[in-house]
Amino acid sequence: MALVELLDEWRDDPPFAQNVAAWKRLPARPARAAPFPADLHPLLAQALRQRGISELYTHQHSAWNAARAARHLVVVTATASGKTLCYNLPVLNNLLREPAARALYLFPTKALAQDQADELRQLVAGWIDLPGVHAKREARTGGTPAPLKKRPTRGSSSVPVGLPQLGASDPVATYDGDTPADVRPGIRAQARVLITNPDMLHTGILPHHTRWVPFFENLRYIVIDELHTLRGVFGSHVANVIRRLKRIAAFYGSTPQFILASATIANPVELAEHMVEEPVTLIDDDGAPRGAKHFIIYNPPLVNQELGLRRSAVLEAVRLGNQLLNHDAQTIIFARSRQTVELIYSYLRQSRPLDGLAGGAALRSYRGGYLPSVRREIERGLREGAVRGVVATNALELGVDIGQMAASVMVGYPGNVAATWQQAGRAGRTTATSLALLVTSAAPIDQYLAHHPSWFFGRSPEHGLVNPDNLIILTHHLRCAAFELPFQKNEAFGRVEGARVKEFLDFLSAEGVLHASNEKYFWMSEKYPAESVSLRSASPDTIVIQSAPLGNVGRASGSGLPAGTAGSGEYGEDSGTADPPVALGEVDVHSAYWMLHPEAIYLHEGQSYFVDALDLEQKVARAHRVNVDYYTEARSEATLELLEKQGEAPATGGTKAYGEVKVTSQVVGYRKIKLFTHENLGMGAVDLPPTELLTTGYWLTVSDETVEQLRAQGMWRGDPNAYGPNWQEARRGARERDGYRCQVCRAPEEGVEHHVHHKAPFRQFPSYHKANRLENLVTLCPTCHSRVETAVRVRSGLAGLSFALGRLAPLFLMCDWRDLGVHSDPRSPLSDGKPAIVIYDQAPAGIGLSERLFELHAELLARALELISACDCADGCPSCVGPAAESGEGGKPQTLALLNLLSS
Repeated sequence: MALVELLDEWRDDPPFAQNVAAWKRLPARPARAAPFPADLHPLLAQALRQRGISELYTHQHSAWNAARAARHLVVVTATASGKTLCYNLPVLNNLLREPAARALYLFPTKALAQDQADELRQLVAGWIDLPGVHAKREARTGGTPAPLKKRPTRGSSSVPVGLPQLGASDPVATYDGDTPADVRPGIRAQARVLITNPDMLHTGILPHHTRWVPFFENLRYIVIDELHTLRGVFGSHVANVIRRLKRIAAFYGSTPQFILASATIANPVELAEHMVEEPVTLIDDDGAPRGAKHFIIYNPPLVNQELGLRRSAVLEAVRLGNQLLNHDAQTIIFARSRQTVELIYSYLRQSRPLDGLAGGAALRSYRGGYLPSVRREIERGLREGAVRGVVATNALELGVDIGQMAASVMVGYPGNVAATWQQAGRAGRTTATSLALLVTSAAPIDQYLAHHPSWFFGRSPEHGLVNPDNLIILTHHLRCAAFELPFQKNEAFGRVEGARVKEFLDFLSAEGVLHASNEKYFWMSEKYPAESVSLRSASPDTIVIQSAPLGNVGRASGSGLPAGTAGSGEYGEDSGTADPPVALGEVDVHSAYWMLHPEAIYLHEGQSYFVDALDLEQKVARAHRVNVDYYTEARSEATLELLEKQGEAPATGGTKAYGEVKVTSQVVGYRKIKLFTHENLGMGAVDLPPTELLTTGYWLTVSDETVEQLRAQGMWRGDPNAYGPNWQEARRGARERDGYRCQVCRAPEEGVEHHVHHKAPFRQFPSYHKANRLENLVTLCPTCHSRVETAVRVRSGLAGLSFALGRLAPLFLMCDWRDLGVHSDPRSPLSDGKPAIVIYDQAPAGIGLSERLFELHAELLARALELISACDCADGCPSCVGPAAESGEGGKPQTLALLNLLSS
């Protein structure tokens, strides 16, 4: 096998081997199988055999037994272990034996829903040719069966429909925002398996349940896939949507059974039971076969030993990805952002030999913002093997069927253990040897992993946390539920007791939203509540990217590019008439500020587009294709402002408070970064309006007395550096010696002086004389200075405590860490210029997390002190105050000193 040969080459290659932080080989595992259950419907058994399936894996058999015993279950097994059959078999078996039965499938994304719909259709389509089907159909219709028609569907060329044994002309249907209005009535009347997403269930199905009466009357199964994605704010909303779903099903006399499936997380049963509020059986004895997997953590080599700068993870991923593709290993490369995806794709295209993948469909990029038809084409190419390499965001992390990849390359740590194993699992979907390669970046947590790989391999996946009883979220969904069906007095809502529900309903009655009459609460408002409640607490608005057609590019004006950059050669001559613009894709409004600002280079499938204008009112960005050797990187600034203090109380060592805050972010400029070398080619200004997040925050203020105690102990690092009276002279000397050029990228000064950086941190010296010696100084441009500061950092106790509190807070709030923003400032405007740590809700208007943190203040600090004191690390790690960088100090002693004064 070519991949095995490459692994052998890497093992014998000293330059590669010396950069390997860890190389783990996970052994192959044979399949453990069980025969088809005796009560499996014969047609279903025969359909499986036609697909080459003659027995079940043990976890599939266990899931069958649990489902047939009418138990709710959650299946947690590895990627590509056949979880789909764990729910498809009992569901289809029931539909075959009960002509009126219905099933509802929930997937977190449209792409996954379409993929699973195709899988299900392919399975049931095989039954059309089975013996006896036509005879049964003829007996029912009283004559010769009409030929079964084929209808084209999204994601496949043609799929047979008209399955008489299921009792509908189209038994499997997707129902989401892309479903045309004219086909929706037919789906409501005919679909036996309805595939949708939580958002559509919330806004498009439950509020209109009277149109779905036969469906809800006969609802037998509810399938929830990718359970691990239902965490934090989103998961808390979805749990309430499930409460509403169960309430409506009960109204129509049905009590559906739940089957959930998840990637590996630490608490699948707890999360599943929070989601469906029923006892759940765990199925986790994975019987699927697994080939040997090599998991390599690779740390790019140092390019500047003195400054601790490493070769770019992006460039190393391109180099190693090329080697994998040259050995014909079908490879997926995961990147953290859309821009990085396009950069890697562009680099790969330019570095491939002309007779290889360059210019063809064998190499593709995949991310959000691409049109659905393009994504389906790429997915199909991966399944069929025509696409040999793909660069993707975590959009392909979920269970979309992309075939059997040989290698998964992760550019930078994905952010948590569960996501890392999920991305690694996209390779190795057969018994053949596979590779998971994590290329670490310069980020501190990546470098911690590279130097302490046992931390990763010894960690359990994270918990999936939700809080469906959050005051604000619960109130939102009680409004929606009251709109759908009147509430009885003292009626419970899920596990929320009737007496507590009544308190909410009385409050809504006082607002005039509900009317109480004859022991019931009726909806009175003219507003449609579900439309104003976003499950994901984000704006649904998107920006469409329009590109001028090739014949029009020569007419583009006001681009800001040098003459001849656009409209030359390949773009054709001015034809005299303007063709309509071409839609490249779309991005959400928030991302548009940094991806599509004027003069940005927007990368799309390896091509560069210069953004001429961003029209936020019309929700359109206009761009034209260019040939340039750089990309752009937006620069932004963020500030916090106090709007209203809603509560304040004295606390040990300071005060605690909560209230409304405004987080203002603004893209103020951009850098031009040269492709491949990453040189700074210059900077530009951007005049875009700031974006504001009005939310709630909790903050801890450190008193002046506490700061003085820390200063006396030598444990306070919150004051700005006083570089001494000779600093300006030392700066001039360093810049003059270095020729007024950055000593990393060689960029000259252009109107603005470069920075001068201390090679060894200033705070490590006993005096400014020694710190400011010329040999300890180096001239750096702002971009390179920022990179160096990532590798050389002196963490303060304030920053270390904010890191710890930000990681601990979700455990108390039962939310995801991404639901919170954390900010530390030695001179915070929220505390009259005193040092403060702020934790704020990332959701607009907040969801009540901040007030809860205010109440938990003492317990939160006590747990932080326990966590950091018990940690075995010497000076900080991702498990406590954050990792110390390769050089610099992690700030653990300073954090403990601060915590001791705040907790005593």
